[in-house]
Amino acid sequence: MTHTISRGKGRRTVRTAVAIGAATLGLVALSACEKPTPRATVTVGSDTVSTEAACYEDGKALSQKEVLSCIQKEGSTSITVGEGDMLRIGVDPEIAEKGWVLFLGEQPAVSEPIKKTYRSFSSDGLFSRAGGGSAKSVRLGLVEYDGEQYRGVWTIELERETD
Repeated sequence: MTHTISRGKGRRTVRTAVAIGAATLGLVALSACEKPTPRATVTVGSDTVSTEAACYEDGKALSQKEVLSCIQKEGSTSITVGEGDMLRIGVDPEIAEKGWVLFLGEQPAVSEPIKKTYRSFSSDGLFSRAGGGSAKSVRLGLVEYDGEQYRGVWTIELERETD
């Protein structure tokens, strides 16, 4: 009695095993990655900078002390701003959905939560409000805030344009 081995079945089994192995490795690799935080973007003229959160606990509440500490952290992204330039600020929709406010240094610049993904304003008086006219830079803090709790902080250093 002779037996014939079907080559088609063996190859199909190997391909299936390889596909399952690749899918498993892909899932393991994805589970090892951290979920990126939402982003905030500032545009001045044709220059744009974007940053991830300085502090973000995936929607968990932050104390006011934690917010101020995050705003003061070194290493924020920077952009040059001239007197009278238009600042355009954009946030991810998930930030806008909850609301966000602006801080200049440690001082709130906008008290009512903004519920839009985009806001623009003139830089007139920006540096004088931050440091009595002599400030060379000011830290802009974008803080996710729903009117009751702070949930994330994004910072961008606004550098005064020199002549």
